[in-house]
Amino acid sequence: MVNVDELIKTIIEPLVDDREEVSISHQETDRFNEYHLHLSDDDVGRVIGKHGHVIQTIRTLVYSVPVSGSKKVRLVVDDGKE
Repeated sequence: MVNVDELIKTIIEPLVDDREEVSISHQETDRFNEYHLHLSDDDVGRVIGKHGHVIQTIRTLVYSVPVSGSKKVRLVVDDGKE
């Protein structure tokens, strides 16, 4: 089985300047295993990309990984905005 944390870090780290600020936290809901990606403020734009194209591609890769159980994977970029 694939370690989703490692997959996300492997994809994200080459895109950011401040690799030490990259962290992932988990949250389970009824339907999802959510992975919350925490980045430095300067790197959020790089990961999201113009019109969200970069993050959408990353999500497509992460969501395509088979996981055990009935819950789906969700990737959330925490940008400090609520």
